[in-house]
This record gives sequence, structure tokens and C-alpha cells, in this order.
Amino acid sequence: MKILQLLPELNSGGVERGVVELNREFAKLGIESHVGSNGGKLIETIHSDGGTHHSINVCSKNIISAPGRTRKLAQLFSKLQPDVVHARSRVPAWLSVLANRGKGDSHSFVTTVHGINSVSPYSKVMTYGQRVICVSEVVRDYIIKHYNTDTKKIRVIQRGVDLNYFNPSKIDEAAVNGLRAKYNLDGKFVIASIGRITWLKDYETFIASIAELKETHPDIVGLIVGGAREDKNKYQESLKKLAEESGVKNHICFTGNISDVKSVYGLSDVVVNASLKMGNMGRTVVEALAMGVPVIATTFEGLNNLVVDGKNGFVIKNKDVRGLSSALRNVIGSRYDSNSIRKSVPDEFTLETMVKNVIGVYKELV
Repeated sequence: MKILQLLPELNSGGVERGVVELNREFAKLGIESHVGSNGGKLIETIHSDGGTHHSINVCSKNIISAPGRTRKLAQLFSKLQPDVVHARSRVPAWLSVLANRGKGDSHSFVTTVHGINSVSPYSKVMTYGQRVICVSEVVRDYIIKHYNTDTKKIRVIQRGVDLNYFNPSKIDEAAVNGLRAKYNLDGKFVIASIGRITWLKDYETFIASIAELKETHPDIVGLIVGGAREDKNKYQESLKKLAEESGVKNHICFTGNISDVKSVYGLSDVVVNASLKMGNMGRTVVEALAMGVPVIATTFEGLNNLVVDGKNGFVIKNKDVRGLSSALRNVIGSRYDSNSIRKSVPDEFTLETMVKNVIGVYKELV
């Protein structure tokens, strides 16, 4: 079986890590794995893990250049002759649909809906797959409600985490200490928020909650771990300005991308996912729990939360500065058992289960 996964770029983010992990596991199982993207820091990982990367611009939203990029993607399809094309984002999905127009069933087409996107014809393309993978029941219900998607082609597959890799017993202490020294974290209570710089992550609430806490907890440091695309540089600068104006310039650290995210969890006392769309389902939530770190995360109506108040962290509302501050105070004043937190990760959220289920979807079509 030959698989081609398509995503905009290969830098940081949950989708990117998911693609990298599937590529690695496919190669281990003897599946011919290909990944197409506009490039990024993880290209070498794709190759070293046994896959093949193809540089192709399935990232730009420029309509003028779309016909040319569609032709190049069609040429890639013709060259590779994949059994399955798996689009992981909207631009790659649209270009795939256009590239395959009029060519019949030259390959099977799978899409993954990773979250709650705005309802529009642009977003609807993620429901065009012969199989549509949803990362939660909430996402499934959302696309059924708004796009009347055929339930027979939907498969719910949760974001899986490699429990062997994200294992607190396998922390590289030297790497963790190196990060502590680099960002001056010795003796600090570290509150990490991990994800690319985008308004969806609501770093404003994160910064504001640190500002509320710094007077009573002067040892806290908020780590914002993630890079900013070129079109988000101004937004990142606005966050840095907000931190300075809020009096927490010395309590907020923008680290940029850190590829060794396991070590970030290793030095963190708590992880926050204040995402405006289903923070409780984020990959960083599962990874942090697997590492035995308590998590504070937002939720969504109908979502079966991974985080349970007082058990492995706390659930908060969107844009709730006081709620986040209160949850952080509770975590600071409590003692958590790392093993109990790790055991709170359900089996369906493991990499092994995710890989098995994704391959099962492919086999339905091939």
C-alpha cells in the first residue's frame, strides 16, 4: 500500500507531529509512505524515519497561483500513483479535489477534520473524502449538523500519543537542565502553553492570568512554546507588547519552536491549553498527561473531556482569565501523582490505536 499525506508545512504543531508519527509507523509496517508539503524543519525526520518528502506548495491560499499548483499536484499524483491521498488541511484538500477532477478513481481520497472550523464552502471541502476522519465525536456531530455529511463515511479516530516516547521515566535530564539554564528557570514554577503563535491559542488570557498571579506567586514563569509564521509576526509582537504592558515581561518567556517538546513537559509544573476551540482535545493535552503533568484546558459543549477537575488538572471556560488564575492557584497548592495522571490517558488516545484505526480506514478503500 502506498500512502501520500498532504499538509501545508512541516514545522511545528499537532497536525505536523501526527503526520510525522504516522509516516514513521507506516514505514515500520512496510507501507510505502510519502508526505507532500511546502517544506519545513521536519523534512529530514520524514526521510530518516523511512518515508519520502515531496516539496509542493499546498500551503498558499493565493487563488491566482492555484491553477499552477493544482497542475503540479496532479503531476505528483501521476508520478507516484498512490493508493490513498490523505489531506490533513483545507488548502491541500481543495488542490487534491481539483487535481483529480475528471480523472476518475485513480486513488482513494481521505480527509481528516482536526477541529471546529468556521462553517463555509471553503471548510466544507474537508467532508469531501471518501472517508472523513474526525478527531472527536464533537467534530463528527459538527460536520453532520452543518454539512449534512453522510454518517456512513465518517470515522472517529482520536489523536494518538506515543506512550513509549512520552514517558516520564525516559526523560533526558541533561536536556531538561539545558532548557532550564537557557531560559533561566531554576527555582521557578513553570507554566507552559505549547502551540504555534495564533489567535486561536488565546495567549492573551494566558498572559493576563500570569499577570494576576505574579504578585502572590513571584516565582512563576509562563513559557509560550511555539513559532510564528511570517504572517503572524505582528501578532507575536503584539503579545510581547501585552506582556510588557501587563508588567509580566520577566514572567513570560517566548521560546519559539522547541523540537524537544518532551523535555518541555519534563520541566513544566503544569501545562495550559486555553485554545478557543476544544483545548481539551489538543495533542499537547494528551502528551502532557502521558508525561504525568497536570493540565488546565478549555472545553466545548458535548466534549468528553480528557481533563477532569482535581484528578489530572482543571477545565476552564474560553477567555476566562479569573477561571484560569483560580485553576492555576489550585494546581500550585496541590500535589499530583505523576503515575495517576499518566494512567488517566484512555487507550483510544494512544499512537498504537490511532495507527491501527487509520490503516483500517485505508483498507476499507484499497
